[in-house]
Formats: sequence, C-alpha cells, structure tokens
Amino acid sequence: MTDVPPATRPPLGLRERKKIKTRRAIRAATYALIEEQGYDATTVEQIADRAEVSPSTVFRYFPTKEDIVITDEWDPVMTAQLRARPEDESWADVLRHALRTALDRSLAEEPEATRLRARLGAEVPAVRARMAESMATTGRLLREGLAERSGLDPDSLELRVFARSVLGGLMEVSRYWAETGHRDDIRELVDRALDVLEHGLPTGKP
Repeated sequence: MTDVPPATRPPLGLRERKKIKTRRAIRAATYALIEEQGYDATTVEQIADRAEVSPSTVFRYFPTKEDIVITDEWDPVMTAQLRARPEDESWADVLRHALRTALDRSLAEEPEATRLRARLGAEVPAVRARMAESMATTGRLLREGLAERSGLDPDSLELRVFARSVLGGLMEVSRYWAETGHRDDIRELVDRALDVLEHGLPTGKP
C-alpha cells in the first residue's frame, strides 16, 4: 500500500489485483484459524484450504507461517509521511505524525488483525523472533527517510543507532500493549515511547 491518493494512483493490472486478492485471502484465513484454534494448531495446509489455494501458493507469497502473521502494509505509509513533512519539523514530531498516520490506517482497516499481531508477538517466541528479523527492512526504510531530511548517510552509525532505538521502542510498545490487554490507545503509547527517546527517562518515582 502506498500513500498515493486514489485519484492519482495508477490503475493496477489484472495480475497485480489477483496477487493482492490472494495475499489478503491467505492472511484472512490465517487470522481466522488462529482465532479459532490457536497459533500452534494452525497449519499451512489448513490455511491453504481455507483460502482456497495450494500450500505451494501460500509459500510463494509467505516463506513461513510467521511471515503471514507479521506482514502488514504500513511501512510505505510511514516512509511516505516521513518525506512529506515540513523540512523544519523536529524528528520527534515527524515520527509522531508518520507513525500515527500508519497506526490510524491499520486500526481503521484491520483492527482485529492489528491486535492479533501484537498478541502473537508477545505470546509466541517464533513470531517475536521473526518480527525482530523483519525489522531490518523497516529500519532501512526509516533510515532512508530520515537521511533525506537530515543529509546524513543512511548507513551512518548515528542513523543506525537511532533507527534501531526507535524500532526497539516500537516492539516494546507492541508487547506492552498486548500484555496489558490492549486497554490503552497504542498511538498514545507510541507517543510516550518517543518522549523517552527525545527527553530520556522521567525523573522521580511514578
């Protein structure tokens, strides 16, 4: 998914539309089966049967079962927002806006899947490990977006450390959100995490 208005977005061809439909069917089948019977009991064969595709098709779109769970469409939204913000805006405000935009869309378009991903990341070690691995791609996109704004090399140590700190904070936000039963607004939790990165730990006892 890209942050391009529908009126200006080039129309997708039939083959691309079919790919998107198949990916969504596989993801929807996976989420439904996990809700019904749990993560460990859900097999790729069951997912394929529910999505009305072959197991080989599932693996063609998603290398592992964990990839089906963690895949979302919000990295392009975040990076487009990073590039669109005013040049004089602080990095913290830029990130707040970009992450809030992506989360707003995620919660509006797939609220249950968003909560399920967070819960499985907190409860299932294999999902949590794959999430950590996939952060390399998100981190690269984040560094490239911030490099354009700052003039720094996206592979510089400074941007590597900064991006890793942001992504580590977001993983902890997701885990905290799930462990506390999604009772808080995750967008407010993200704001709190960015406050820590911007200002350091709060002083005094909570």
